[in-house]
Amino acid sequence: MPKAWQEELEERRRARPRVLSEEEQTWDEMTKVQELQDQTLKMFWHSEVPGSGAPECLMRAAVQDTETRGRDVSLAEALLQEGLQAYRQNDLGRLHAITARLLATLDRAPLDPTHSYWSFEQVRTWEQHERAVSFPQPAAVDLGEEFLRRVHAGWLAQVCGGAFGTALEGYTAANLAEVFGKVTGYVRRPNTYNDDITFELAFLEAFAQRGRAVTSADVAEQWVALIPFGWSAEYFALQNLKLGIYPPESGERSNPYTEWIGAQMRGAVCGLVAPGDAREAARLAWVDGVISHSGNGVLGETFNAMLTALAFVRRDARALVEEVASLIPAQSQYRWVLDQSLAACKQSPDARTAWDRLEPLFERHNWIHAYPNAAAEVVALWFGAGDFDLTMRYIAMCGQDVDCNAAQVATVIGIMGGPEALASRWTEPIGDDLVTYVRGMERLSISGLARRTAEAARQYCTK
Repeated sequence: MPKAWQEELEERRRARPRVLSEEEQTWDEMTKVQELQDQTLKMFWHSEVPGSGAPECLMRAAVQDTETRGRDVSLAEALLQEGLQAYRQNDLGRLHAITARLLATLDRAPLDPTHSYWSFEQVRTWEQHERAVSFPQPAAVDLGEEFLRRVHAGWLAQVCGGAFGTALEGYTAANLAEVFGKVTGYVRRPNTYNDDITFELAFLEAFAQRGRAVTSADVAEQWVALIPFGWSAEYFALQNLKLGIYPPESGERSNPYTEWIGAQMRGAVCGLVAPGDAREAARLAWVDGVISHSGNGVLGETFNAMLTALAFVRRDARALVEEVASLIPAQSQYRWVLDQSLAACKQSPDARTAWDRLEPLFERHNWIHAYPNAAAEVVALWFGAGDFDLTMRYIAMCGQDVDCNAAQVATVIGIMGGPEALASRWTEPIGDDLVTYVRGMERLSISGLARRTAEAARQYCTK
C-alpha cells in the first residue's frame, strides 16, 4: 500500500503546467460558496419553519437554551442584541464575526450555581441510566405476520402524524385554538416530506447492518453518508462529525441545543426494532442520541423508545405512559417533567386544563426543547386513552413542536391498535409513498419500510 506522501509526490510529478482560459478558471465558485454561507447564517438569525411558517431565531434560542442548562448568559445576551442589529442592517461580515463570538461565549458560559437545573441529577451516560432504574423483563413478541402488521401500522401512523403536525408546529396552544378551534384532522392537503424521519432512516440503515452490536459511530457515519443537512442540534453534530469529531463529543462540542427535541423525535425507531424490551430500546436510544445530544436530551429519546417498544405488549395507553415514566431516572429533571405532567393529567378534567397547568412551567424553554414537548406527549396519551383521533387532537392543541410529537405518539397508538386504529381519512391522503431527502432513499414505500424494519428486528431478536 503506497504511503500518502508517495502518492502526493507522484501526482505533483505527473502534473504539467498549462495556461487556463478565462472560462476554465474556477474563481466564480467562491462567490457561490460565499452566497451559500451567507444564506445559511441568515437563517440562524431569522427563518420561518418550512411546514408552518412559524417564526424562528436559532441564535436567540441558543442563548435561551444555554441559560436553561444552568449557565450565566449575561455576556451572550449583549452579543445577541448586536447580532440582531447586524442582521437587520444586512451587515453580513459583522454578522459572521458576531455569530462566532456568540457561540464561543455560550460554549464558555460559566455555571450559575444558583440555577434550579443543578438541583437535579445529571444523567450523562447509559450506565447511569441503567443503574438508576429497574427495567421489566423483556416480553416475548411473536415476530410473525401480526408483528409486521403492527410495525406497518406504527410507521404509517408516524407518517400521518408527522404530516398532520407539520402545518401546526411552532405556535402556542392559545393561538392554535383561536385560529382553528378544535383541530381534528389535516388542516391542509398533507405530504410526507419531513426532516424528522431522516435520522430514523439513518439509524435503521446502521442497525440493519450491525444489529444489536451497532455503535454510535456506526450510526454517525450513516448520518454523514446519507443526510445532507440538519437543523439546530443536528446541524452542529453534522459539522462536528465531518471534522472527525465522533460521539459522544459530536453531540456536546459547541452545541447549544443538546437538550432540544432532536433525539426525542427519533426514539420510535429504536422501540420498533426492540419490541417488548424496554431496556434494549432505551440502550439503543442512548447509542443514537449521543450523536447530537446529551443528558436530558438523550433521556427524551429513551422515553419515546420505551413507549414504542412496550406498545407491542401493552394495551392501556395511560398505564403505558406511567410505566415508562417510572423507567426514567428518578432524580433527573426529565423525570420531574414527566411527573409534573402526569400529576396535571390526574388533577384535571380535560386535556386543555392539564395543559394550562403545565404551560407556565416551561415558559423559559424554547418550543423545540424536549421538556414542553414531552409534557405534550403525556397529555395527549393520557386523555387520548388509546384513541388515535383524540390523541392527535390533543397533541395538536398543546402546540409546540407538533409534528415531532404527533409522529412519536402516533407510532405508539398505531402499534397498540394495529392498522384498524387509523381511520381512512388519515391514511388515504398519504397512501404508501414516503418522500425524503435521504441520499438514495428519496422515494420509499411505507410498506417497504415496515418490511425492512421487521426484518431487522427479527435479525436482532434471533442473535
